[in-house]
Amino acid sequence: MRSIILTILFASTATVATASDLPNPILPSDFPVLDTETVALGRQLFFDPVLSGNDNIACPTCHHPALGTGGAMSLSIGEGGMGLGRLREVVNGNAPKARIPRNAPALFNLGAREFSVMFHDGRVQLNRETMYGIAMPEGRTLERPAKSALAAQNILPIFSHDEMAGHPGENAIADAIDAENIHGGDGAWQIIASKVEAIEEYRMAFDWIIGQDEPIHITDIGNALSQFITYEFRATESPFDQYLNGKEDALAVDQLAGMELFYGKANCSSCHSGKFQTDHGFHAIGLPQFGPGKDDAYSDAGRGMITGIEEDKYRFRTPSLRNVTLSAPYGHNGAYTDLEAMVRHHLDPFEGLGNYDRSQAALRKLGESAKDWEPMEDLAEVLRIAMAAEIEPVDLSETEIDQLMSFLRALEDPISRHGRLGVPDRVPSDLPLDPISDPS
Repeated sequence: MRSIILTILFASTATVATASDLPNPILPSDFPVLDTETVALGRQLFFDPVLSGNDNIACPTCHHPALGTGGAMSLSIGEGGMGLGRLREVVNGNAPKARIPRNAPALFNLGAREFSVMFHDGRVQLNRETMYGIAMPEGRTLERPAKSALAAQNILPIFSHDEMAGHPGENAIADAIDAENIHGGDGAWQIIASKVEAIEEYRMAFDWIIGQDEPIHITDIGNALSQFITYEFRATESPFDQYLNGKEDALAVDQLAGMELFYGKANCSSCHSGKFQTDHGFHAIGLPQFGPGKDDAYSDAGRGMITGIEEDKYRFRTPSLRNVTLSAPYGHNGAYTDLEAMVRHHLDPFEGLGNYDRSQAALRKLGESAKDWEPMEDLAEVLRIAMAAEIEPVDLSETEIDQLMSFLRALEDPISRHGRLGVPDRVPSDLPLDPISDPS
């Protein structure tokens, strides 16, 4: 029936999507079974600054529910900042060494079983040939099994100097990381676990989950965070989901037209495929580069840094498009704050790169701000980015772009604007929480 409706509505379109082009509906079995007590514990840990080296940053500082589980900035300020989103300011006397070189990705549906690759460059991923079946960055090999790739990736931002750990000389965690003392009884992972264990409320909560005689380990913290993220940021009740489940009036006419374009002429689904609109692969799309870079003075080779393969340079993981309307800025470095501008870049990456409007980047001024645009002033680097781009230009009319935007809005789950459990009134450490209001 759905195939007949699509054919009638879009008989004049050059490329017509059919029901077989659409993903299957999301099922409960696409997500792991969760434990109520662990979800509640993970919620407390997620919002608690105790996980940071200086007790001043929590996970939502860069992944706040009020900001679409992102940070509202192209490149966030972690340690050395105060406030949330676009209101985050540099603390006098403790200026950040640099911005975080990549955009804080959204957390929606990362707990689904099919999400086996984490971070923009995939440096954490399921891999049977590695320790405990999860590939980790060099020097960060797991000491114990983690329950998922998400659980493993959760423990890494905690130990980044610029994100949550702080800098050498500021606290014991930062000093241990600087000395590459990560593992073992006196390593950074154990120091943070001991901080959590010293809080009676946390110790009692973990008693129910791991047992009274079992010391808290960093993987226990990662697992708890994973369960909360899986529950809180599941986004599977959008109008598009309703349509896939048989409610044929769930999408308006312009959204149906946009869906036809998405799975047809616009070629979006060549990468944004599957139930969550991602192939979980890596692609180069010619995004402009700015900021401190990742692999040298200012460049960012993306997946190529992990694999060492020349063809992987400038490739980044395909993000899910669920709640894409809530999770600006877009791209591995947040190059576009406007979703339509990001869509137009996809339609012609070469035009987008060559005529990029730098005002699209949301950047807080820092001492090194003068160097932000050095990559775009380097013609050789711009050409390397352009030559790596894999997307073929697509010609859409203004009406078709409007229809495509309408379909992207149909991927938004209404509950994601406020969450399921929301922000707690307090956390066991009694440290102050990030502000709740949306500053953007």
